[in-house]
Amino acid sequence: MKFILRRVGLMGAILFLVSVIIFSLVNVLPGDPATLILGQEATPEALESLREEMGLNQPLIIQYFEWVTGVLQGDFGHSIRDNTPVTTILVQKIPVTLQLTIMSFFIAIMIAVPVGIISATRKGTLWDYSSTLFALSGVSIPPFFLGILLIFVFAVTLGWLPPSGYVPLSEDFTRSLMLMILPAITIGIRLSAELTRMLRSSLLEVLQADFIRTGYAKGLLERGVVFGHAFRNALIPVITVSGLQMATFLGGAVITETIFAVPGIGQLVVTSILTRDFPVVQGAVMFMAFAVILINFMVDILYTVLDPRIKLAGGTK
Repeated sequence: MKFILRRVGLMGAILFLVSVIIFSLVNVLPGDPATLILGQEATPEALESLREEMGLNQPLIIQYFEWVTGVLQGDFGHSIRDNTPVTTILVQKIPVTLQLTIMSFFIAIMIAVPVGIISATRKGTLWDYSSTLFALSGVSIPPFFLGILLIFVFAVTLGWLPPSGYVPLSEDFTRSLMLMILPAITIGIRLSAELTRMLRSSLLEVLQADFIRTGYAKGLLERGVVFGHAFRNALIPVITVSGLQMATFLGGAVITETIFAVPGIGQLVVTSILTRDFPVVQGAVMFMAFAVILINFMVDILYTVLDPRIKLAGGTK
């Protein structure tokens, strides 16, 4: 309980620091929101009146506290472009990125777990060298190149999948999955390569432990030793990397979402920065920060499930 309270307090402190940083950075960027709304032809009187209405003439410290007060109440302000509440925009974009993240993570796990296990248990064989080549290739290939290559092969040449776009799951479940397959593979391949390397090295270390040799000495089959003892103990560093990557994806895979025209958080942030839609930028960044903190907290809790020797307080029994 103390650990949870301590982490909640730390989460609050980090979010406060993030809010100060993002508000400060946004307000030093060039661009006048009043000019963006009224246009370059607006009169100085009209611009001044709108700035007064939006509170832009107030000191930054007052603007910040008014914004934070609204955030605590679930109000991130309104978009400068169309006056839509930022909360409404985020509610529309978050499910898109969440769907892409879940599908990418599923693909990565389906590839990384069997490949990593085979590579570790068949060290020095052709399987091991092949998995190492796959891992290095997956990490080295830029996402934009892999995405374009997948579109060329599976959409243009073979015609198996649509090249880009998005349809909500609630509108057309099958079409939505088909549109998400290529961007999910683009992200999942890179993540699977990283997880494969991590799982292989972690599993190799665990397989050298005394309790593994004891298991073999008791006559346990290799499958029982690997899956019943070694695999679970090798998962902690893999879970760490997975949690960090999951948080990154929830923050928006900007390049992938742009290539495949997926209207998620990443594309929203890029568009909002280019159009100087500062309230949307602030709201999206705050969501990203919260997602990263929350997933890291869940990863810490998962550690104790995988290894009961780990205490939430940070020590070991």
